[in-house]
Amino acid sequence: MTGGMLASGAIAALFASALPAQHSPSVITDPPPDRIVIEIATVNGSGCPAGTAAVAVSQDNTAFTVTYSDYLAQVGGNSPATAFRKNCQLNLIVHVPQGFTYAIASADYRGFASLQPGASSTEKASYYFQGSPSTAHRSHTFEGPYDDNWQATDRTDWAQLVWAPCGVQRNFNINTELRVNAGTSDPAETSFMTMDSTDGDISTIYHMAWKECPGR
Repeated sequence: MTGGMLASGAIAALFASALPAQHSPSVITDPPPDRIVIEIATVNGSGCPAGTAAVAVSQDNTAFTVTYSDYLAQVGGNSPATAFRKNCQLNLIVHVPQGFTYAIASADYRGFASLQPGASSTEKASYYFQGSPSTAHRSHTFEGPYDDNWQATDRTDWAQLVWAPCGVQRNFNINTELRVNAGTSDPAETSFMTMDSTDGDISTIYHMAWKECPGR
């Protein structure tokens, strides 16, 4: 699944440090009308075996969605010893119209969790540009007993958005993780957490913001 998936929208950096832009973006603007392409350079991780992660972009270029079909962490019962943690790293090449830059304003994560009393689970995400000296992390924890859909949202204030460098191509990385901890739960009982859906309705959505680069 290397370099083989294209979509008609865009993504960007989220939250903390990224490479400093060579030019500061200026005027806040509507999403660019031209076609934008996302190409998956690589996809790696136990939570996204080849062919199980897909990217789709909204028609107005304001959001993109990552859908997983085999992203499951579990512990207890007959679960394999290594199944308590699953992760997926997407390395994305973003082709945007000349004169525009972008940032991620928020990210919505969704899935399903079934946690026994005493068990817990964590969803974690990190974001960084290729070559960035640091990585931003966000995490959300759920406590058992729990047996329902879950949702977690990461948000950034407008003034703190980190914009992709104007005129410079930098691959963008999204690394997500699911971890289930048995805690004091009955070891014969299984607890699990997913970031996927049998009907394709459970997905991860990233909401974008746009600006024009200077001199456009």
